[in-house]
Amino acid sequence: MHAQYPFLFKPLDLGFTTLKNRVLMGSMHTGLEEANDGFKALSVYFAERARGGVALMVTGGIAPNRQGWLTPFGAKLTTAAEARAHQIITQAVHAEDGKIALQILHAGRYAGHPMAVAPSPVRAPISPIRPWEMSPRLIRATITDFAKTAALAREAGYDGVEIMGSEGYLINQFIAPRTNKRSDEWGGTYENRIRFPLEIMRAVREKTGPDFIVIFRVSMLDLVEDGSSWEEVEQLALALQTAGATMINTGIGWHEARIPTIATQVPRGAYPWVTQRLMGKLNIPLITTNRINAPEEAEAILAAGHADMVSMARPLLADPYFVKKAWEGKSGSINTCIACNQACLDHVFEKKNASCLVNPRACRESEMPHPIAMTGRKIAVVGAGPAGLSCATELGAMGAAVHLFEATAAIGGQFNMAKRVPGKEEFEETLRYFQNRLEETGVQLHLNHRVSPEDLILQEFKEVVIATGVVPRKPPIEGIDHPKVLSYIDVLLHQKPVGKKVAVIGAGGIGFDVSVYLTTQYPEQPESIADYQEEWGIDTKYAHRGGLKTPTPEVSPRQVWLLKRSKGKFGDTLGKTTGWAHRITLKKRGVNMIGEVGYEKIDDQGLHIRVKGELMVLDVDHVVICAGQEPFRKLQEPLETAGVYVQLIGGANEAGELDAQRAIAEGLDAALLLANR
Repeated sequence: MHAQYPFLFKPLDLGFTTLKNRVLMGSMHTGLEEANDGFKALSVYFAERARGGVALMVTGGIAPNRQGWLTPFGAKLTTAAEARAHQIITQAVHAEDGKIALQILHAGRYAGHPMAVAPSPVRAPISPIRPWEMSPRLIRATITDFAKTAALAREAGYDGVEIMGSEGYLINQFIAPRTNKRSDEWGGTYENRIRFPLEIMRAVREKTGPDFIVIFRVSMLDLVEDGSSWEEVEQLALALQTAGATMINTGIGWHEARIPTIATQVPRGAYPWVTQRLMGKLNIPLITTNRINAPEEAEAILAAGHADMVSMARPLLADPYFVKKAWEGKSGSINTCIACNQACLDHVFEKKNASCLVNPRACRESEMPHPIAMTGRKIAVVGAGPAGLSCATELGAMGAAVHLFEATAAIGGQFNMAKRVPGKEEFEETLRYFQNRLEETGVQLHLNHRVSPEDLILQEFKEVVIATGVVPRKPPIEGIDHPKVLSYIDVLLHQKPVGKKVAVIGAGGIGFDVSVYLTTQYPEQPESIADYQEEWGIDTKYAHRGGLKTPTPEVSPRQVWLLKRSKGKFGDTLGKTTGWAHRITLKKRGVNMIGEVGYEKIDDQGLHIRVKGELMVLDVDHVVICAGQEPFRKLQEPLETAGVYVQLIGGANEAGELDAQRAIAEGLDAALLLANR
């Protein structure tokens, strides 16, 4: 029994096989599934996580036929040749004593191609494509296709499959009255609506035999109108157990649901209560999921009897050695997932390969060269923001003598503001990780040290990385130095008092963050799970279908105007998978969003603006400037003149929108570039 995490590291006996702990790496589509040599890259990616100690992994979604593709020419498994191609993945995982299951996913009406099919021709609100209604013959053929894909997965060496029955994909579309309008044997009554998932489950079990893991992912909380009732969820789970499921995984929310379920603003462990409702009703293990990103959180969930196993997807993207570090008592060195979605889900939706903001090696493992010995090289990194921390610790890990200079009293740079934004408290975890990493890699940290070019030359640094970040841009508005004017740094970092009526100039990411901060009653207190449920209308009593109830938005302590010069939708520059939630939050709190604004002047009366030719005065107590940034790179020219090799990274390289993902990735790439000089 493990002393610190006895429940997390208790083996799970499935009868014909045993899982070595209670951690499932949940399914994530990475884009490598469709890339050239993508399976080779996936084999390295999964092998590293198997080496990191996770008990069982699930691949990204693989279609059982062409209609089920997520995107045109997406990943599918329908032939023996395709199965052979997967063997490089399964062999690599087994070589590291790991287990892996293939997820079978039919997109249904979420498919991004004209062959999209569904139980009924009802278009999804997040898709422009109206699906074709499936004929009874096509339904039968699709059931056969699921079973064939499962059999091919076994041939390919997978230890099991996960049948994707949640998140609003095809199987879920058959189950819910929202999307199943049929009146034949596949629709109407609940028994008819669940015929499709049950026949798939039976066919898969028949094709794969009794000694093969079959996980069925059930949508236990749809979070959409006309979703399933709790009684129906329970009935389906019991029937799936009878039909041969090895385990039941928890699915939360359809993709079209207007409630954030995995983003940063969702409190940790916000959903195990759903899985708990089924505990004791079944004889097979139940897996819980969503926003579990620390071993302490996972242990508490298991110890409380809320589930038999925990699914962590993005936390294993952020740190492939999460489980190993927890086992070794080194949880403080875990690179924690901050649920930002910026490099994982947002990238996939943009048709890019996934990665991770806090771990830019993720999904690039096969491209990363082996660490190069840099012993004897003395390198200065100036600026201990995300870019500088990333670069300094990578260089330190390769053996260089690294000196990290920071003008302020703490590491973190812009993260010290981000962590104060309600819903972004997890950024503190990244700073904890880097502080630990600085010590592990022997980087010499010099705080409160505003280094000059002369200092660096005098100390004989021949190689310098400049990561000095940005300074806020000061727009040319009359009265910009008026006492009413504050910068976002004044508000978030220095926490200067702000009045009851506020105009925010600039509606990029910082403008949204400042607006969320200003409209939160107690921004210094993380939102509780109960408050989150009330704000978004999640019915924990399950009195209504889909688990929805009327939301109770937080009442803003201020009247806020969010302004921008440009036309178009507010939040266009925000992440695709999180921006909509930020927009909804601010609208619920009564924020006035005005575009196409010309700024005339700021004076004692307030902010004078011109909107579509009409002059108006906003009677505000303060004007907060969030109008972009400029790179701070004063060190570059004198150092280069003295013959020092200089690299610019992060905001010092390119200001634009503050982009921590780019900054941390540039830090890693700069270190590797230096190593190969």
